[in-house]
Amino acid sequence: MASRKLVLGLTAARRLRSRAPVLVSSSPLLEASTSTSDATAAAAAATRCSGLGPWGLFLSSRALSSTRPVSLSSGDGPGSSAVNHRSILPEDEYHKLADETIHDLLEKLEEYGDSLQMDGFDIDYGNQVLTLRLGELGTYVVNKQAPNRQIWLSSPVSGPSRFDWDASTNCWIYRRTGANLVELLEKEIGELCGTPVELS
Repeated sequence: MASRKLVLGLTAARRLRSRAPVLVSSSPLLEASTSTSDATAAAAAATRCSGLGPWGLFLSSRALSSTRPVSLSSGDGPGSSAVNHRSILPEDEYHKLADETIHDLLEKLEEYGDSLQMDGFDIDYGNQVLTLRLGELGTYVVNKQAPNRQIWLSSPVSGPSRFDWDASTNCWIYRRTGANLVELLEKEIGELCGTPVELS
């Protein structure tokens, strides 16, 4: 049985090798202006130079990939928003800081809700996720993202944000905009509810 599988595998590999130059020569990466004979010669030369053989060249060709190229938005590439892995917080320190921040927000938002007496105001904390519902005005979600050492915010006003701990200011900062987590929440919630809120 094993020898039959080996023979079938070798036969399939031979068939693929014989088809690889044709597949490579019809690759959309080759310029449209080249003739078929030029494309075949280019594929053969690439095969010889790469040392991979036709099948290896075929597998390494990005032209045959089923994925589309990804274009990065201005804040997604390396730059000010990129994570500096050398300065990343130790996990225990991250949990301490993030838990303190979220618990402080929970306490202060509960006090704010009691003083506000707003319909639909509800605050909930469970599974390390803080959810603030403001009725028809929207819902805020604040949660920890331990692998990235971040606190993530989903806001009905500003959308999603990812905050990193900034040791120089002792606060959570959204690197893309420089926004402070607590200040952003104070501003947005105060404007939505029509009453200032003190969260720091």
